[in-house]
Amino acid sequence: MHITSDCLLPTLPERLARARSDLGIGLPCVLSHDGARAVVVAVETLSQARFDALCHMFGVPELILTAQRAQAIMPIATGVTDPVVRLQPPAQAGLAWFKDLSDTQFDAGRRPAGPLHMIRTVQSPLHRLSIKLVKLAELLPAVAMFTVDDDANLTDLGFASLDADEALEALLLPPVMSQVSAAALPLEAHDMGRLHIFRDPDGTGEHYAIEIGTPDRNQPVLSRVHSACFTGDVLGSLKCDCGPQLRAALERMGQEGAGVLLYLNQEGRGIGLANKMRVYDLQSQGLDTVEANHRLGYDDDERDFRVAAVMLRKLGFSSIRLLTNNPAKVQTFHGSDITVVERLPLRVGRNRHNDNYLSVKALKSGHSL
Repeated sequence: MHITSDCLLPTLPERLARARSDLGIGLPCVLSHDGARAVVVAVETLSQARFDALCHMFGVPELILTAQRAQAIMPIATGVTDPVVRLQPPAQAGLAWFKDLSDTQFDAGRRPAGPLHMIRTVQSPLHRLSIKLVKLAELLPAVAMFTVDDDANLTDLGFASLDADEALEALLLPPVMSQVSAAALPLEAHDMGRLHIFRDPDGTGEHYAIEIGTPDRNQPVLSRVHSACFTGDVLGSLKCDCGPQLRAALERMGQEGAGVLLYLNQEGRGIGLANKMRVYDLQSQGLDTVEANHRLGYDDDERDFRVAAVMLRKLGFSSIRLLTNNPAKVQTFHGSDITVVERLPLRVGRNRHNDNYLSVKALKSGHSL
């Protein structure tokens, strides 16, 4: 049998996973596009030693921010239509300058930053991909980008390397999930429960399906797409309605004798628990949940609900009755092979601590509350 070494080389999804992981621990990666190359590193996890070494090798980097973050700290960014903003630092800028502009913990009480030089050339896939990768790593969306000369040899450094066009195209593809295990799990809601574990083949995450009873695969199944909420689901936080929604959905499925709850590990609307706590801190300073996301540099909602459709099909379902107050969840199933035959409201958990939060969700995110 002929064996080729090609099978030992990492695939594009595996290289994407490695780049996300490396950025998360403060390692750089190399991005290329049309002959141009750049070394990028997440500002949040960048150490002083690595910053100094990279500056010695490649010179002073640009700071790449999202338009939302730039608009929060600098008046000249107001009205910018590009999704990312490039800033040229002062000649003597150190790591503290990059950290200061990237992290909301330094925002309190300061005036808008300036003067700052915004590079106004057309943004390239290098800039968009760099921000996308740090978002996927659940870091503050801020990147130090070092331009690399054509003759620079980066092979010995061992950095993860990606072609920007290929990577951005791959990130648009539907998610791929594999079911890795399942077992019976009696629950308070119903003693015939079954927990299914799904995993992304590139190792970036796991999601769970809780099957209640024995749902008929030929009939629309009562379903809930629930994003992980450690504070609400586990701690009983009163700042959101997630915990009550989770328990109410399971209780209703138990009462009907059948259902499936898809528990997606997309904490904090897809920004991660650390950033969610940053949002909570900004809310304590007077911002609403959407404004706080924007100040961090994130969109209103960074979740990808397409994974839910993949999981449902893997379980043998083709139509659902969806428990949700969020019309966007219904929209995400359009174009998939899952039909939403009915949307059912799930209005529970309102209290004096989350009343304003829920009102903002209705006003700015279109939730039916």
